[in-house]
Amino acid sequence: MNHPLASLSRATPVLVQGASGRMGRRHMLLMRDYGTRIVAGTSAREAGGSIEGIPLFAGCAEAVAATGAIASVCMVPPLEVLAAATEAIAAGIRLIVTIAEGVPVHDAVRLRGLARAQGAIWLGASTPGCAIPGQVKLGFLPDVALRPGPVALLTKSGTLSYEVGYRLAGIGLGQSLWIGVGGDAVKGTRFAELLPVLAASAATEAVVLIGEVGGTEEEEFAAALSRAPLGRPVLVLLAGREAKEGVAMGHAGALTYGGMGSLASKAASLATAGVEVCGSMQALVDRCAALLGRRG
Repeated sequence: MNHPLASLSRATPVLVQGASGRMGRRHMLLMRDYGTRIVAGTSAREAGGSIEGIPLFAGCAEAVAATGAIASVCMVPPLEVLAAATEAIAAGIRLIVTIAEGVPVHDAVRLRGLARAQGAIWLGASTPGCAIPGQVKLGFLPDVALRPGPVALLTKSGTLSYEVGYRLAGIGLGQSLWIGVGGDAVKGTRFAELLPVLAASAATEAVVLIGEVGGTEEEEFAAALSRAPLGRPVLVLLAGREAKEGVAMGHAGALTYGGMGSLASKAASLATAGVEVCGSMQALVDRCAALLGRRG
């Protein structure tokens, strides 16, 4: 399968945009320490220099031409995401991970359309990143929660996914892949669009999805799963049980109005698609252990 996420591996050449900033520098080196093949960074201020042996370029075009990078982790503020990601796509980058939360809605809409038109995959906004544990991570997923294994972990929330990943790893259940779609209302990749990646993953024995109130993304996933079942168990944890109508709870996309985006509507749609909706994080971990033959 020629999908950038399906082909992600330790061999994938990656560049970091905003590499000379405090967060860019820190996480670029942490990603490299994990095993990610970081081949370049971009920095208008420090172009021509390097950071611990990683060359810095003025822009993506120069970086891609010199290194062959095909994925980018974009470590820039929200108002700069559209320009940075547009530059990456124009340079031929096929997978763009944008960390910043609160990208303006109009910018996100434009970027999503551009990425689709150019055949690129955008993860974000407000994503902790993605990983093939034991091989590569893009973003700031914590190493202690990453372990190779049979569970595909899809999530809107970074923090909740860290805890779920950590607990699963503690009972010997690691991840075949880990994809954060992000918590903003408008994003580049939605849960339903990842079904082909899951279907193509031979290492995946079960799928864990961490959703939340707000929007219709989980309902879309349920509908897509009904049309194209994976043939593997799918477990879901929905955050925001106590969310109040009309109030954004944490993420910009976690906003409910009436029955739209409510926990009840999501749980009903998922159950109809044959998905197990778990009432707590520990119930999710215990059910995973039972399904996959692990015990704490």
